[in-house]
Amino acid sequence: MVAPKSTSSPSLPKSGAISKGYNFASTWEQNAPLTEQQQAAIVALSHAVAERPFPANLAEERIPGQETGLSINTKDIVADDGSAAIEAVLVNTNQFYKWFTDLEAAMKSETEEKYRHYVDSLTQRIQTCDDILRQVDDTLELFNELQLQHQAVATKTKTLHDACDRLVMEKQRLIEFADALRSKLNYFDELENIAASFYSPSMSVGNQNFLPLLKRLDECITYVESNSQYAESSVYLVKFRQLQSRALSMIRSHIHSVLKNASSQVNVAIRTSGGSKAAVSEGVEASVIYVRFKAAASELKVVLEEIESRSTRKEYSQLLAECHKLYCEQRLSLLKGIVQQRISDFAKKEALPSLTRSGCAYLVQVYQLEHQLFGHFFPASSEDVSSLAPLIDPLCTFLYDTLRPKFIHETNLDFLCELVDVLKIEVLGEQLSRRSESLAGLQPTFERILADVHERLTFRARTHIRDEIANYLPLNEDLDYPAKLEQSPVTKEGDEEVQSDDNQNLIRTWYAPLEKTLSLLSKLYRCLEPAVFTGLAQEAVEVCSLSVQIAPFDIEFSATHKELDFSHLLEHLRRLFRGQASLFDWSRSSSLARTFSPRVLESQVDAKKELEKSLKATCEEFIMSVTKLIVDPLLSFVAKVTAVKVAISSGTPNQKFEAVMAKPLKEQAFATPEKVAELVQKVSAAIQQELPKVIEKMKLYLLNPSTRTILFKPIKTNILEAHTQVRSLLKSEYSTAEIERINMTSMSDLEAQLDSLL
Repeated sequence: MVAPKSTSSPSLPKSGAISKGYNFASTWEQNAPLTEQQQAAIVALSHAVAERPFPANLAEERIPGQETGLSINTKDIVADDGSAAIEAVLVNTNQFYKWFTDLEAAMKSETEEKYRHYVDSLTQRIQTCDDILRQVDDTLELFNELQLQHQAVATKTKTLHDACDRLVMEKQRLIEFADALRSKLNYFDELENIAASFYSPSMSVGNQNFLPLLKRLDECITYVESNSQYAESSVYLVKFRQLQSRALSMIRSHIHSVLKNASSQVNVAIRTSGGSKAAVSEGVEASVIYVRFKAAASELKVVLEEIESRSTRKEYSQLLAECHKLYCEQRLSLLKGIVQQRISDFAKKEALPSLTRSGCAYLVQVYQLEHQLFGHFFPASSEDVSSLAPLIDPLCTFLYDTLRPKFIHETNLDFLCELVDVLKIEVLGEQLSRRSESLAGLQPTFERILADVHERLTFRARTHIRDEIANYLPLNEDLDYPAKLEQSPVTKEGDEEVQSDDNQNLIRTWYAPLEKTLSLLSKLYRCLEPAVFTGLAQEAVEVCSLSVQIAPFDIEFSATHKELDFSHLLEHLRRLFRGQASLFDWSRSSSLARTFSPRVLESQVDAKKELEKSLKATCEEFIMSVTKLIVDPLLSFVAKVTAVKVAISSGTPNQKFEAVMAKPLKEQAFATPEKVAELVQKVSAAIQQELPKVIEKMKLYLLNPSTRTILFKPIKTNILEAHTQVRSLLKSEYSTAEIERINMTSMSDLEAQLDSLL
């Protein structure tokens, strides 16, 4: 039986040869791994041969007429060497197995051939790769050697560059050090240049190089002073200071020369005008004395500005002070005669207050002009008032020496008070407050004059208190009261009485010490300091405390008196003599210093409170006396009734007295309706007759209606209270008929009657 040609799937089952081939390939792959490019080529090749069809001679063929056997007619795969196909007719199983074995061997041979060819190809490529790798290794070795050589060259180059950089930096440091050394040595080298310039015969303050050289000299001195650690710096500093002293001396001489020249020109101009400094007119004074010096200020402007700009240094500050002094001396030599003559003229023509006013106004004018002129010379120093003191103080002394003898001998308090007003209000108040900055230099002199006037005024005030108040001897007409009050004219306006406009008539009615005290205090109140005025007022109140009205003066009238107490000294001495204490034991209270140290005892006397206390006691005494004068019968009646009621309530054992007390009140001898009516009539008569007289006296002595009302109010209250108590007794103890027979005035009518008296 011939097996038919197979038409089944083109893929054949795996055989042992194929398995061995796969194992070989796997081992080969592990021992000789392919690159990614090679693997990609193999994958592409495997895809290309994955579905290769069977050869045509192996296709299945069915033989007709042979239904009972299987006939397979096949051809072997054509080999690469061109061998013929193998055809076989398979009749039995052995033939089939033999055929299959041959076929498997052929396929194995074919597969191994393909792989051998692939292995050969790979071997060649591996050889090529090995050759390339050897070449690469050689190249890498050359490259590493080249890299090492490059690194060595780079290291040497960097070392060379670093050395060059260090040399450059060292060179720069040396250059900077040389420059710094040269700049420092320049200050020392300037000594010869500056010395040669300053000692040159052609060098003067007016030379344009003088001030720059002086500035450079100051810089050198400052540098040497701040670097005293340098060698020979002290020697150079001494030489620099000698040059500076010479330069400042040249400046001082130059300024003195210019100022003296200006003064000489002014003197020549005054002589040319035919006058003298003492009699020069105001026009010539303004045009000559000030204009000529303004020209000198322009000449010295640059030099003086340089001096003021460096005034923080000690030597320039001293030079500036000397320039101020030179200026003030030259100005004083020109002004002292003029100012002295002008103040003397004022003193010959005017009284003390007018002289003070004119003299101060003239000094203000002179000071203002001098301050302006001083500002032209020394603009930065003009705000310092002490700079002009050597000039202004002597000028102010002329006025002070003229005024002091006059107010020292002045005894008129009015003149002294007017003098205080002139100094405080017109001079210090108006002129100095409006131009306080430019006139501050005059304020000490004016305050000194004011202090002396205060002292003189205080002395005269104490003398006045002693002579005119404390030691006043009253005349008969001084004590003629109330005749003096009755003679004082008053005018009536409606229901009110007011004092006449003639205050002099009113003052004449006062007790003389009272008038003198009030007049003195009213003059001194605004002229003296509060503390001084308080002391004077205390003295005045002490000697006139019963008459002086001090409420208008807003001061503290309490004075503290201090006394030294040596009462403990005797006891300390006794202890010392007994040996109980030591004089030289400084740690205890019995030491020598404490033994002989007095105790200070302070006591305070308030004149205002004392006066108020005395006035209050007097008013209370007056109120009680008037109350007793009017309602004494009623008060006695109430007192008796109260005594009877107290006796009854206390149970007195006297039987006779008990029999008397057992009677009703209205049956008592002092309390019968007739007796009570008599008392009421007596009080009513006193209200109508005596009380108006009291009111008239109050109007005579107390001109102020409010004061009279305040004083009369407690009197009115006492009268109404007495009537209220009696009316209450009548209501409780007497019948209506008896009360009508007694006929007491109703409270409303009584109050209206009392109000009408004022």
